[in-house]
Amino acid sequence: MSDFNGGSPRFGAVARPDMAVDAGLRAFMLGVYNKVAIGLLLSAGLAWFTGNYQPVRDMLFHVDVTGRIGYTILGMVVAFAPLAILLFQSFARRTSPQAASVTYWAIVALIGASMGMLFAIYADAAIYQTFLVTAAAFGGLSLVGYTTKRDLTGMGSFLIMGLIGLILASLVSIFFQSAMLVFLINLIGVGIFAGLIAYDTQRLKMTYYQLGGNQAALSVATSYGALSLYLDFINLFRFLLYFIGGSRR
Repeated sequence: MSDFNGGSPRFGAVARPDMAVDAGLRAFMLGVYNKVAIGLLLSAGLAWFTGNYQPVRDMLFHVDVTGRIGYTILGMVVAFAPLAILLFQSFARRTSPQAASVTYWAIVALIGASMGMLFAIYADAAIYQTFLVTAAAFGGLSLVGYTTKRDLTGMGSFLIMGLIGLILASLVSIFFQSAMLVFLINLIGVGIFAGLIAYDTQRLKMTYYQLGGNQAALSVATSYGALSLYLDFINLFRFLLYFIGGSRR
């Protein structure tokens, strides 16, 4: 499970700044989007590799006697290591640009490797199609967050509360197998992460103005901002895959 967005470092809201076109803001947001794009490509490559290269696949994933696909012990370590990294970083008093960058790339690589399981569950074409749909949705929602004049802070707080509820519901679904509950979890998950993409984009704009040209702080914000949007994308992709993936292997 990759619902780590609630644990990622977030920057506080500030008063509304002048949203006039700003070359510095454009450069900052471009740096964030470039990092997200490269991170997604890296994750996709690692997912394909761990899902299709048998020696590695057998180290991370296994099929039990009922035909259910799961993680090996090593696979569980890889899958849950990003959460451990985020928890560790959340307690760090100060973060350097280098540490923030290492955190981002480590989480991207680990999540990508753990997602190789998807290639054993869904047809390749369904995965590629869902990725493209998610990319289009991400672009549109992020554009809304970047251009809207409406303050999304209240909506963001509501969505984060909903995310906590979604995680708890997902844990309940492990013990109480219910097709309807799983359907609702995935449906609500799509809505929550669609909203978080717009909210996190606007929050990054506010962060840029709040930091006032502090280059070290902006470098940290670029990595953590990219991490927030990356996690939004990955979670939206996973929830959409439930609906678009169609027949499973």
